[in-house]
Amino acid sequence: MPGKIETVRVALAERSYDIEIGSGTLAALPEFLRARTDSDHAVVITDGNVEGLYADAASDLLVGDGWEVDLFAVDPGETSKSVEVVEELWNVMLDEGADRKSIVVAIGGGVVGDLAGFAAASFARGLEFFQVPTTLLAQVDSSVGGKVGINLPGAKNMVGAFWQPRGVLCDVDAMQSLPDREYRAGLAEVVKYGVILDADFFAYLEANIEAINVRDAAILTHIVQRSCRLKADVVEQDERELTGLRASLNYGHTFGHAFEAIGEYEELLHGEAVAAGMRCAMQLAVRLGRVDEATYARQESLLSALNLLVDPLEADGQDLLRLMYRDKKTAAGKLRFILPSRIGHVELVSDVPEIDILASLEV
Repeated sequence: MPGKIETVRVALAERSYDIEIGSGTLAALPEFLRARTDSDHAVVITDGNVEGLYADAASDLLVGDGWEVDLFAVDPGETSKSVEVVEELWNVMLDEGADRKSIVVAIGGGVVGDLAGFAAASFARGLEFFQVPTTLLAQVDSSVGGKVGINLPGAKNMVGAFWQPRGVLCDVDAMQSLPDREYRAGLAEVVKYGVILDADFFAYLEANIEAINVRDAAILTHIVQRSCRLKADVVEQDERELTGLRASLNYGHTFGHAFEAIGEYEELLHGEAVAAGMRCAMQLAVRLGRVDEATYARQESLLSALNLLVDPLEADGQDLLRLMYRDKKTAAGKLRFILPSRIGHVELVSDVPEIDILASLEV
């Protein structure tokens, strides 16, 4: 049975929900769902990697609790966040008799959560949606805040919706089955929270490198809880990105999304692209005189200790700029970047000279 549970409440009026975090929590999935829905039909969406690890067992738990369960596994990877795959999901849900009383349960990483959430938001004008993230990146980032969507060939997450889950269940024991590369990619988003919002949390990461690297459950529970709390605080104030506050969560992402696109979403994992993007963004902040070299070195040191010194993909600078201009933070044809002024605080910066952007690619 689960041990100590940490709960983060995301307060969004009638859309409020809990994120439950702990070791062994997946065993309590039926009770978690029963407390939050009257449904007895669950469409479980996962991918080929997670199906045998967690989704099959979770579906069996639900069946044993009296649920009707339909399990659908997509191919692993970012390429499944496509129009073609979501259309296939819609048709499967239709064939299996899903209706307004059905729920969608995403069991997997960020790709699964984004895709399943978009299917839930759009099918029958919206189904209740639950997240069971099984990667670190999904637990600390993509499962929280209600952003769901799919990619177009030239732009990541360009088709989507804000569709808050009814609940998020995080089992840190799932970290033990993650390949090292996937685990490291998730840590990039963790470091991001320290840089943008919480200097004390950044220092906590610096002080607990060894435990983080061996995936200590207690340390991970705290890391996930703090990351979720920090993101929830932002989402509560700017759920639909209307005030600009939520844009701070995209530190490193203007560069990172361009790296992902130039690699056709296959060369870099999202977290790896974010790590490379954070390095470029901090370098840009140094060039613009917003932070000193010591601050840049501190971020580099932490990323290095976590094996996250990811280099930008080699590409023509003008091609990367063209991709950056598709970024959602672009306004009136001008690039805008989330840049630090110190560890724990960032700002949205406009009118950045292209020569400095290009020079920042040399980290």
